[in-house]
Amino acid sequence: MDRCIVLVDAGYLLGAAASLLAGEPSRSRITVDHAALIQGLRDRAENDTRQPLLRIYWFDGAPDRVPQPEHRRLRVMPRVTVRLGALTRSDGRWAQKGVDAAMHAELTELARNRACSDIVLVTGDGDLLPGMMAAKEHGVAVHLWAVQAADGDYNQSEDLVAEADERRVLDRAWITRAVRAKELAGVCAPPPVPRPEIAAILSAPLPDSALAERTAQEPRHPASAHNGTAERTSTAKGVPTPKDLAALRGPGTQQPQQPASATLRWSSDKGWVDRPAAEPPEAASMPTLAQLTTAEQRWADREEDITTVGGDPFEVGQVFARRWVERLGDQSHIQRLSGMYPRIPHRVDGELLRYAARFGLLAHKDDQIDERDRYAIRAGFWRELDLRTGTERAPAGE
Repeated sequence: MDRCIVLVDAGYLLGAAASLLAGEPSRSRITVDHAALIQGLRDRAENDTRQPLLRIYWFDGAPDRVPQPEHRRLRVMPRVTVRLGALTRSDGRWAQKGVDAAMHAELTELARNRACSDIVLVTGDGDLLPGMMAAKEHGVAVHLWAVQAADGDYNQSEDLVAEADERRVLDRAWITRAVRAKELAGVCAPPPVPRPEIAAILSAPLPDSALAERTAQEPRHPASAHNGTAERTSTAKGVPTPKDLAALRGPGTQQPQQPASATLRWSSDKGWVDRPAAEPPEAASMPTLAQLTTAEQRWADREEDITTVGGDPFEVGQVFARRWVERLGDQSHIQRLSGMYPRIPHRVDGELLRYAARFGLLAHKDDQIDERDRYAIRAGFWRELDLRTGTERAPAGE
């Protein structure tokens, strides 16, 4: 077939671009206009091969193979197919698993089925050499593209370069049409954006009933006066992690064991109290977003998530709250929910976090939910709710 296909190793392309523009291969040091990058790859491939494009395959890694926001945007672009391998962390460094094998399998399968006359490889990994040789044996012309190396040397396997039919270099001028280095004032990662709403949630007083229950559960023991470290550990974090609870209940600790029922009453609470057998009626009657959403709205929501929602935790909470409020038939639920601040009923809060998981926000190492992300998601939820109800929350510290 007289057409071309592009296979992109995103780890190589974006890592080499970061090295060229920012001086190190960390993708966090660059911002990428994916639409412009895909269009640039398409134009360059059709110009170099003189064949129309069939498809661009984008190979990348993701934690637990959960698509990240950039993958969600890429996979709905015309003529783009995303293939994800695993992204694992070892010795403080992230590594892709399965990406090279997927590229090799796709390369050989396309050539064997005569799906195209030309294949463009944007990679530097020598593991693809057998696949390149197999493609050539099936009569496919293989074009190898490199990203200009920061030091002027090769950043590709020498054997891969020697075996390619055609070779091109994506120079700095071409790369900067879609990629630019972040201006981070000398730091390697952007500082977290301050969110006053998160501080407001952390400092908000609990209702009297919940406060009384929690106070009754707080241990009072003389050992705490001599064990300042343990006391600071339990109070420094607003929400105890499973690791904290295990430390408090483990053998050999000076802290008394918590009762078996001591757990978070609400997942957005500070501290822990006895969870009642059932939620209060006003919380149990709260409808979930799924109950309020029609099939047509569900389709529209999915399209918006893919094309518009960027995946910032605060933004995700706002989007969820906007949909929930707009679809409520009984507006009295809003007032009841507002009175529960900063707590969110389990049925709504669980659905909120599951929605956030679609954006990869909860796919952290060891399946731990990042505490700051959780607070940011809920802060976005409350912010949107307050904007729509005209509620003014007192700033933290007042």
